[in-house]
Amino acid sequence: MAEPQTDRVAGSPTGRPAERRAESPAGTSPAGRVTFVGAGPGAADLLTFRAARAIAEADVVIWAASLVRAEVLEHARADAEILDSAALSLEDVVAVYRRALAEGLKVARVHSGDPSLWGGTQEQLDRCAEIGIETEIVPGVSSFSAVAALAGRELTIPEVAQSVILTRLGGGKTPMPPGEEIREFARHGTTMAVFLSAARSGQLVRELLEGGYPTTTPVVVAHQVTWPEELVVRCTIGTLEETVKEHRLWKHTLFLIGPALEAHGTRSHLYHPGHFHGFRKADPQARRALRERGASS
Repeated sequence: MAEPQTDRVAGSPTGRPAERRAESPAGTSPAGRVTFVGAGPGAADLLTFRAARAIAEADVVIWAASLVRAEVLEHARADAEILDSAALSLEDVVAVYRRALAEGLKVARVHSGDPSLWGGTQEQLDRCAEIGIETEIVPGVSSFSAVAALAGRELTIPEVAQSVILTRLGGGKTPMPPGEEIREFARHGTTMAVFLSAARSGQLVRELLEGGYPTTTPVVVAHQVTWPEELVVRCTIGTLEETVKEHRLWKHTLFLIGPALEAHGTRSHLYHPGHFHGFRKADPQARRALRERGASS
């Protein structure tokens, strides 16, 4: 992955301040602001327009260099201060936010995927509230959506799966709350997107089977989706562990699991000629057939 230009990078929160400052009316203090930006799963062209604008307007950009493609920095101003979050603790990041408040700076805190999922966002939002700096969150494309797109699958097939469970395997650095074990979620038999679990694929398989999934349940294993080195492999729960070990996967890997990954299901009601809504009337004959089908199911 290409690295950002070194003359734009400051190595700590006390590095070179940005040259431009947020505008403010005469006689008032400039208002600092922190925008949490979802950068998506990797590809820079999956940024939303709002995300690109937030980066372009920022005096300081804090980004996760190991998780976000360097191309996203092409939206940043030439005079923006660039900080790699990998080298910063929470206290270091909060120091940047305090400086932004004091100097009226706009900060773009760029996270991979969507900031609402496993991004360490809430603790930062809480600190921002404590120090009194304004915040905004720009949602991003989650990796589970990107994997579904690459696999060419809808995750909610009528009469097969109408729910998607986003979760991770317990036993890692972050403990799982009671009742949120994989085996408990697996009892629903619906679509699951399992993050941050490739390093313990054997445990994952055991819990999926204990929860009731058959060994033949389809799985999509995806590594670094939308990156140049992306890998997407189809397998089953029965072959999941050997697939992970064969490709030596242990991080940046997501699993989609469930019968919807192969099912074709039944026709949805939305575009059925017998279904009506505010913009379309139902065909009477098709309406009767649809109602009869519902009564017999």
